[in-house]
Amino acid sequence: MEYRDLLYAKDGHVATITLNRPDRLNAISLAMLESFSAALREADADHEVRVIILTGAGRGFCAGLDLKDPGGLQPSEEQGGRSARFDLAGSPPVVLHTTDKPVICALNGAAVGYGFDMALGCDIRIASEQGRLGAVFTRRAIVPESGGTWLLPRLVGWAKACELAFRGAIISAEEALRLGLVNAVVPHERLMTETQAWAEEIAGNAPLAVQATKRMMRLGLEESFQASVHHVYLQLLPLFASQDFVEGIQSFMEKRAPQFKGR
Repeated sequence: MEYRDLLYAKDGHVATITLNRPDRLNAISLAMLESFSAALREADADHEVRVIILTGAGRGFCAGLDLKDPGGLQPSEEQGGRSARFDLAGSPPVVLHTTDKPVICALNGAAVGYGFDMALGCDIRIASEQGRLGAVFTRRAIVPESGGTWLLPRLVGWAKACELAFRGAIISAEEALRLGLVNAVVPHERLMTETQAWAEEIAGNAPLAVQATKRMMRLGLEESFQASVHHVYLQLLPLFASQDFVEGIQSFMEKRAPQFKGR
C-alpha cells in the first residue's frame, strides 16, 4: 500500500513508520493523518509485525498540525466557533491507543502540539539529545486535542501536567527524562540504532503475550483492581493453550533461546 507524506518499511518483525514532510518539520497534513491511521492498522494486522517504530524524517519529529496545509486542517470561516461532528474512531489518536502491537517513538527532534500528543500516545519514547517536547496548545488558543489531556496527567501526575499544559512549556529531552516522559536519551547519531535494539528485544519475546500485556495494562487504567485481576485471568487461558507457551516452557527447560511463532 502506498502512503502520502509518510514512509512505511518492514524489517523482520519490526515495522517503521516515518513522518515524511521534512521541509515542514513533519507538520501534519490531511494526507499524513489518513496515511498514519492506515499504516498503524496495516502493522497491527500483519502477523509478522511484532513492534512498531514511529519517527520523523529530517531534523524534527513533528511540528504539529500544518495550519497552512491546503487540505483543509484549518477551521473554515463557515464553521466559525461552532462545533463539527467528526468520526473519531479512525482518527490517529484512537487508532494509536488501540493498536495492540507495542509502539516505540524515536524522538529525533522537536515534538510540538499534535506531535507532542502523538509522541505521548506511543508506549515507549526514546529521545535523541536534540529532542524537545512542547505542550504549546494554550499558546494557540486550543487544547491538547489528540489525547494529551488524558495521557499527560497519567504520565507525570496532575500538578506537573498542569504546569506543562497551562504554561505552554517546551522542555528538553533531559528534562523529559527526569519527568518520566521519555524512557531514555541517547546521542543523536545512535537514536535509530538504540531504538531498533529495543524493538528487536521486544520482538524476541512471545508476541501474543506482549500484545495481551499491553491490552491488560491499557484496560487497567480505567478499571478496578478486582476487575483487572479477573480480566488478566481470562486472558491467561488462551495463552496457556498457545504453541508459544509450550515453546517458552521447553526452551527454559532446555536452556536455549525460545523461537516464538505468535501462535
